[in-house]
Amino acid sequence: MPPAFTLHPQLAGDSLPIGDLTLSHLRLSNDAGFPWLILIPKRADISEIIELDEADRVVLMQEIAAVSQALKTLTGCDKLNVAALGNMVPQLHVHVIARFKGDPAWPKPIWGQVPARPYAEAVAADLISQLRTLLPIS
Repeated sequence: MPPAFTLHPQLAGDSLPIGDLTLSHLRLSNDAGFPWLILIPKRADISEIIELDEADRVVLMQEIAAVSQALKTLTGCDKLNVAALGNMVPQLHVHVIARFKGDPAWPKPIWGQVPARPYAEAVAADLISQLRTLLPIS
C-alpha cells in the first residue's frame, strides 16, 4: 500500500482550504494582496512534476488550466503566473497567481516584494465560495 498523502505544515499554515479536485487539493494562499491559488497533488513523497505518472501529469495540467480560468474569470487579472518552485516547501505544489499591472510587486515576482496581508474572514469565504461554484470541487 502506498504511503498516505499528508499536507506539508507550511502549506497548511499559509493557506485556506477550498476543496479537492480529482488529483489535487486546492487552497487559497492567505495573502489578500495577490489572488493566489495552490494545487497540491494528493500523492505522497512527490516533489517534482516529473515524478507523477503520465496519467497524473495529464490530470494536473487539466486542473491547472481549470483553476487558471476560474481565477482569471473572478479577478479579470492582466496576467496569470503559474509556478512549481518548491525551494522552501519540498512537497509538490503549483502556484496560480493573478497579477495586475498595478499590483505592488508588478512586474517582478511576488515573493519577497511586500509582506503578506491576510484576508478578512468574510472576503476569503466569499472568494472560496465563488471558486467552488466555478470548479468541480468535492
